[in-house]
Amino acid sequence: PVVTSDPTSVARCYFHRASAPMQLSYEEAEEQSRILANAAALKKLAVDYGHPELPVVTSDPTSVARCYFHRASAPMQLSYEEAEEQSRILANAAALKKLAVDYGHPELPVVTSDP
Repeated sequence: PVVTSDPTSVARCYFHRASAPMQLSYEEAEEQSRILANAAALKKLAVDYGHPELPVVTSDPTSVARCYFHRASAPMQLSYEEAEEQSRILANAAALKKLAVDYGHPELPVVTSDP
């Protein structure tokens, strides 16, 4: 306690002075904490999206991995016959490309396989 004999001396209130920082009400503090929690969750999602190599942590024992081959949006898989036909078509296209390059560039050397 401060003892004074001067009746004109008064204490200075540091909370209500002009240069004091604004005080948040209870509702404003609650809203600020919700906003900061939402921002932290969004940052975590952004880091998870940007770094798929990071491990996934879960506490739910019933959560399972999703099968990317049997989902509705998965691309159709080729059968064995379709895959063989596709490889034949690609080989034929590569041979046609080689012939087109040989035809378009007669200055290239000719390689024969006949001894």
